Formats: sequence, C-alpha cells, structure tokens
Amino acid sequence: MRFTTVPMAFAEMAGADPARPMITWYDDHSGERVELSVATMTNGVAKTANLVVDGVGLAAGDPACVDLPPHWQTAQVLLGCWSAGLRVVDPGQPAEVAFVIAERATDYLDHTPEVYGLSLAPLGAPMRDRPAGVADYVLEVRAHGDHFTPITPVSPTDPATDLSHEQLCQEAYRRAEARGLTPGARVLIDVDSHPDPVDWLLAPLMVGASTVLCRGLAADRLPARMEQERVALVWQG
Repeated sequence: MRFTTVPMAFAEMAGADPARPMITWYDDHSGERVELSVATMTNGVAKTANLVVDGVGLAAGDPACVDLPPHWQTAQVLLGCWSAGLRVVDPGQPAEVAFVIAERATDYLDHTPEVYGLSLAPLGAPMRDRPAGVADYVLEVRAHGDHFTPITPVSPTDPATDLSHEQLCQEAYRRAEARGLTPGARVLIDVDSHPDPVDWLLAPLMVGASTVLCRGLAADRLPARMEQERVALVWQG
C-alpha cells in the first residue's frame, strides 16, 4: 500500500506497533540521547494538532511556518501541523503561526499572529528566557489532548507544503527507494548532511522505517552506533 497523505502514513505506523521506536535522537555535541516510541510520538503529534486547532484556532489549509532544524521535536511539530491539515510554508512566507527556535523567535513577532518558541534543549526543556509575545511550545502543548480527530480528514489533493500531500508522499517514496530504504528497516541518518524533512522524516515514515537521527556525528563513532542501535542502513554525506 502506498500512502497519499502524511496523516495516513503516520496512522498506519501508529496502529502497527505502538511500542516500537520511531525516532532515536543523538546530539553528539551535547551527548543527548532520546528515544521516542511510536506511541510517544503519537501523543505529541496529537497535542500539537490540538494546539493549532483549539489553541490557535486554525483550520485546514491555513499556513504554518516551521523554522526549526532537524530534531525529534521538529518531527512532532511537522506531523502535528500536517495532521491538522495545515500547509507548512518556508520562512519568509506569510503564516498564521510560526514554530521557531528560541533565538530567532522575536524575528517573527511583527508579521506572524502566533509565535511559539522552542529551545530544543535536552529532554525537551522549556525556554530559559521567554521573550515577551512569544509562547513556549513545550509548556503550551502540554495542556492539549492526547488524541486528535480532524473535522475533515486530510485529502491527497490538500496542500502540505507547496506540494499537495500526494505529491509530497510521492517525493518521499522516491527518495526512500533511491537509497534502498525498505519497510521496517532501521536507518541512521546524519541530519547535518540531510536537513530536509522529506529525507529524515517523511521517507522513513512512508515505508514504516525506524530512524536514528544524529547531529554532529563523528566518523569514528559510526561503527559502534550502528551496532548499538542495530542499524541496517546509513544515510551520510
């Protein structure tokens, strides 16, 4: 089965094996390691979708800017926005809400109605110094429900980015197949060389793969990391 919307692919993974690791995150600059099961990610995605729908009041097709680097929290934000039917736009484009790394959050205040800052600190810690007018995503999202059901399910022709959901899924499949990513595989991805979420998030999602995302990965750590995480495939360079 080939999926034609991002929520459809995520729902399939969520229903297949909720206890399975979905994303294992390493930041070799800080020494952080976080493992998120499918169930944990499902919870975070639902909370994010409820945040933008109930908290911000957005509807399907509304634009959301996600100005964040590859990270497990970025995955949660992106999947939450797509689950709610939002169109994810690039920085600089008009948006109703922005999810931004804390250091740049104030740059969005003069042209975006709702701005959520993320520290991307170890273990998902809140921002230390929250600027006036910027909401802390980590604190705000906690108040929202653990389950999300859209009023109208996302359609393949609905916009996901500048592409429709179906077009975005097709591109993700193309990249997965080009790199030999097979269903159920465990793949290690160097996010410094693959910062595009179509690579590090959507291509694995389409085939139900589990990912080990590494920031600042040193070449001499790769063999031990592969053995420890039981990785079958590496995307590096």
